[in-house]
Amino acid sequence: MSPILTRDELVQQIATARASGARIVLANGCFDVLHVGHVRYLAGARELGDILVVGVNSDEQVAIQKGPGRPVLPAVERAEIVAALESVTYVTIFNEPTVEQLLLTLKPDVHAKGTDYTTDSVPERDVVRSYGGQVAIVGDPKNHSTSAIIARLGGVAVDE
Repeated sequence: MSPILTRDELVQQIATARASGARIVLANGCFDVLHVGHVRYLAGARELGDILVVGVNSDEQVAIQKGPGRPVLPAVERAEIVAALESVTYVTIFNEPTVEQLLLTLKPDVHAKGTDYTTDSVPERDVVRSYGGQVAIVGDPKNHSTSAIIARLGGVAVDE
């Protein structure tokens, strides 16, 4: 089975994992041009549980959030690249503006966010806490960005 799942497939896999006592972690992002900051964020997230689910923003949402010229890579390719990382168990593409609906559907034990947040500034913190989940900050300091990479390559970059 491919690690890239639809939401319905993911719900089934998570239910099975949870029934066997697995701790579920959800991380999310655009992952437009994968860089070391992404790798460290996802590795840190995986350390918090047994199963790491990664929600990848759809092309439509990346364009809205990041601006003209984004995404650089289509969602199916971004999902495949993320799924290839050792720390990642499952990947799903989501089209909502925020990850709230995915959180409410899966109810992961931990919602992991990068170091550009604090546990009190994570937009979905109240949703996670509403079902008894925990918010965790993982990864290295945010000094890597897709926008910086694009700018170095001579493209137009939008702030991350």
